[in-house]
Amino acid sequence: MTQKITHTDDLIACHGCDALYRVQMPEHGQRAICSRCHTVLVAPRRRAGMTIVMLSLGVVILVFGALWFPFLEISRSGFHNSATLIDSALAFTDGPLLILSLSVAAFIILIPLMRVMLILYVLWPVVFDRPPNKSAATAFRLAEALRPWSMAEIFAIGCAVALVKVADLAQIGFGPAFYMFAALVVIIAVQDNQMCRWSIWQSLDETDRQA
Repeated sequence: MTQKITHTDDLIACHGCDALYRVQMPEHGQRAICSRCHTVLVAPRRRAGMTIVMLSLGVVILVFGALWFPFLEISRSGFHNSATLIDSALAFTDGPLLILSLSVAAFIILIPLMRVMLILYVLWPVVFDRPPNKSAATAFRLAEALRPWSMAEIFAIGCAVALVKVADLAQIGFGPAFYMFAALVVIIAVQDNQMCRWSIWQSLDETDRQA
């Protein structure tokens, strides 16, 4: 699907090994893959934009639901307590640990929410055949820059490890927010898998040229 060249037209760089290729648009459902490191370069899918928009809206709803409902419920010796997701993220608020708590809250709540909002800002007009919003390219570039810092799945793994360690000390129950957060992690993974970044950049570039 791709061919190494030395010209500067229609180039795409592999973000895995920096190899340069001239893009040959694959058919829907097919993928253009780097011949050096096998990183997926282009993977267009039919109606992928609408799918990503719907998944992003789902993430927004689940984030606010996970913040509102109880995340974990702990019972021991007749005592019962529950905590929301924000309570779990801000468990340590004394001294220098406050910075750690705020960082955790940012990585698992604010950054994932900000990223999907940016994606909605970029794709919503494109999906409905309207001109992109102003600064759409900047917004998508920021969304891509935030992707490594969106660590909801890391928090989920950490919670699983912690629950295994405290399961013998108390009775642990999962609140609605726990299942919402688990669904959120899965949806974000599916959304990233559905997204063809080259196609999005092409749609934004074509609109700029037409303008």
